[in-house]
Amino acid sequence: MNDAKYIGMDVHQATISAAVRDSTGNLVMEAIFETKAETILQFIRGLRGSLYVTFEEGTWAAWLHDLLQPHVARVLASDPRKNALLKTGNKSDRIDARKLSELLYLNKLSPVYHGEQGIRTLKELARSYITITRDLTRVMSRLKAIYRSWGIPCAGQQVYAPRYRAEWLAKISETSVRRGGELYYQQFDALAALRQGTRRELLAEAQKHPAMRLLRQIPSIGPIRAALLIALIQTPNRFRTKRQLWAYCGLALRTYTSGEYRFVGGQLKRSKKVLAVRGLNINHNHDLKNIFKGATTRAASTVGPFQDFYQACVARGVKPHLARLTLARKIAAITLLVWKKGVRFDTEHLKQQAA
Repeated sequence: MNDAKYIGMDVHQATISAAVRDSTGNLVMEAIFETKAETILQFIRGLRGSLYVTFEEGTWAAWLHDLLQPHVARVLASDPRKNALLKTGNKSDRIDARKLSELLYLNKLSPVYHGEQGIRTLKELARSYITITRDLTRVMSRLKAIYRSWGIPCAGQQVYAPRYRAEWLAKISETSVRRGGELYYQQFDALAALRQGTRRELLAEAQKHPAMRLLRQIPSIGPIRAALLIALIQTPNRFRTKRQLWAYCGLALRTYTSGEYRFVGGQLKRSKKVLAVRGLNINHNHDLKNIFKGATTRAASTVGPFQDFYQACVARGVKPHLARLTLARKIAAITLLVWKKGVRFDTEHLKQQAA
């Protein structure tokens, strides 16, 4: 398109540095303006043609995406972990904006998904629930750390129960340390109540989405996991195949090979080297991986089709940790299949190549 403009934005709290390239890739304009909605839109309205905008995923990405989407041809929030060009050479706001516009023009950016508008409330509730859960887990660990530091065994959950707290605190002879434990118990109570309230709101909001009924059919996918899956994945149509979902949630195998071809008798032939497996992919959604890992742990220990699948893998000689990985990948594939096609869960899904 001869009238296309490719705009790279380096976004900061106070200002945005922008670089604009034309349809031939030439730099035609640079600007610095305030990080405010009216200023940004004023800059965009001053440009003509089909506008393509990019910026790095970060604190302002969701806000900028929603602000610009109605006014431009495409908005792309790029994955900063994959922008190697920005890490080479000199660095400044102006240089970063130029590099972003160049990568956008060359179509060399990896986008971060910002697609579904009707799911924003569920996304925010899920983010709050996950954050509060992490904070609560940290406080629980700090409480047990106090007792362990004084040589007091504290396995199990009794140490958190209100009715036993005085008994546990009495085991600590040092007054200042005991006071620290009391403060942690106050944090625990506040976070536990907040988590319970957020959980109720999350489940109530999730019930508004038809996918909730589909995902709840799958064994080991409870109401919380189903709600979080909807919030994190948003739509199954993001993933064309199950392998794309595996990579997104950290269940894809990283393989390595080199020197794949050689000449034999003047003919090019592929060598028979075995692919070296280098573990699971590192760049992934950690919250989503935790959901499938938790579902796998529950499924492997609960009577049902998934436990039978896991035990059959182990019986074939598969190591337990690899059998759990296989089951996690199977649960993820079935989740994608059931959600995308709107079908009911069937044990036959464990036999076929799901999704």
